[in-house]
Amino acid sequence: MSHACNCGCSDNSKSTSQGLQIIPRPEATPIISQTELKISGMTCGHCVSSVTEELNEIPEVQNVEIILDAKGISTAILSTSGAVEQEIIRNAIEEAGYTLESAGN
Repeated sequence: MSHACNCGCSDNSKSTSQGLQIIPRPEATPIISQTELKISGMTCGHCVSSVTEELNEIPEVQNVEIILDAKGISTAILSTSGAVEQEIIRNAIEEAGYTLESAGN
């Protein structure tokens, strides 16, 4: 089987004995905590993008997942590499134009 994608998936020189390629994650930072946020006022994908962008500007934030509820309270799961004060989270959400209703683990 030949591959024309040039990604190296058929290059056996980079594979382990099981045929798996090892790709290091140089900037991998362990997740220390996850916090569930309840956010009101979000109604569309643009809202999700705005909140995600603001939360990602917090240095400790590693990942943001948002479950949009356009007619109610949306849920965001915030994964961080360290403790983040709730006031910082609240300010980021308000900067995007929305309201943090609650935050908990």
